[in-house]
Amino acid sequence: MKTITRTVWILSLISLFTDSASEMLFPIMPVFLKSIGFSVVLIGVLEGIAEATAGICKGYFGKLSDNSGKRAPFIQFGYSLSAISKPMMAIFAYPVWIFFARTIDRLGKGLRTGARDAMLSDEATPQTKGKVFGFHRSADTFGAVLGPIAALVYLYYNPSDYKTLFLIAFFPGLAAIISTFLIKDKKRQQPAAIVSTPFFSFLKYWKVSPPLYRKVVIGLLAFALFNSSDMLLLLKVKQSGMSDVQVIGIYIFYNLIYALSAFPMGMLADKLSLKTVFVSGLALFALVYFGMAFTSNLYIFLFLFLIYGLYAAATEGVAKAWISNITDKKDTATAIGSFAGYQSLASLFASSFAGFLWFKFGAEVAFLSTSIVSIAVIVYFSLFNIKIYQNKVNS
Repeated sequence: MKTITRTVWILSLISLFTDSASEMLFPIMPVFLKSIGFSVVLIGVLEGIAEATAGICKGYFGKLSDNSGKRAPFIQFGYSLSAISKPMMAIFAYPVWIFFARTIDRLGKGLRTGARDAMLSDEATPQTKGKVFGFHRSADTFGAVLGPIAALVYLYYNPSDYKTLFLIAFFPGLAAIISTFLIKDKKRQQPAAIVSTPFFSFLKYWKVSPPLYRKVVIGLLAFALFNSSDMLLLLKVKQSGMSDVQVIGIYIFYNLIYALSAFPMGMLADKLSLKTVFVSGLALFALVYFGMAFTSNLYIFLFLFLIYGLYAAATEGVAKAWISNITDKKDTATAIGSFAGYQSLASLFASSFAGFLWFKFGAEVAFLSTSIVSIAVIVYFSLFNIKIYQNKVNS
């Protein structure tokens, strides 16, 4: 059986195009927002609302996708919303409009996440989930390499021309939209019954989900509650005296390592176990945050971000593969969407709490606290034996 199918290739290319557009704007977003009058507090509120919107919607639309038995419409509409949000932010430089455009972008992410990951899961067997999700993460993250490089080149020749960059970002987004129409839902023997899906109905899944799902997700969310935004790592690099070019260069370097490693890590997870590779990734994460607490050296930063890229490769796709293997196939989008939603909300707390610790006690305390919690999560996963596959599920 062919592991990387046509559908996996198309979904991976869609993610590559979309991430190229998003990451093209990531390095300049705070500067652009400040240039049109946003304060640091308002930027924080904007991102908080946007991420909360994505978080809540992931669970709901995942449940809706499972209930309807369809994946493709959610993927198509979700990626379309994210694409059109880019030029929207350049049209009117008013806070209310920016809030609207940014929320549209995150709504698109909420729409597509559960359905897309369920479609990826359907293309794999329990023994190849790591490879499939790892391949997708590699393609997605290559976009995070290409986007910032394109932004750096454009801004080198057109300094401070941020609005045009937002318009340029629409074109890879448009390529993603066109590509979504190449994917089709698999024909089902019986059409899915029409089921009412209240907005917060996905929350009920926790009670009926497999006990193993709850055990795993508790550990994942405990980690997410203290896994703050990568922006804090970049801020530490910047405050250590590095230039803007060096900071963006380190960010690109991290994404390159991540992109190159995600596929091999997924293959390794299939061979060893999803749990083993994921926990190893947490150990790398703990090492990075411990090191960030004490260094201000460029070469050590490069080493730590290399390790950080390996951590991301060992955890992001592997976590979704793990969840899809311990839940019923008919609930895949609900299970992944609900977890992704809880994770988004946990991340809001993580970044806020880390920012508070940094402000009150210094960067060292913020990074060391996160490192210690990640070690505690490693211990948690080591206390019980988690089967790689659940025999009665996905068979």
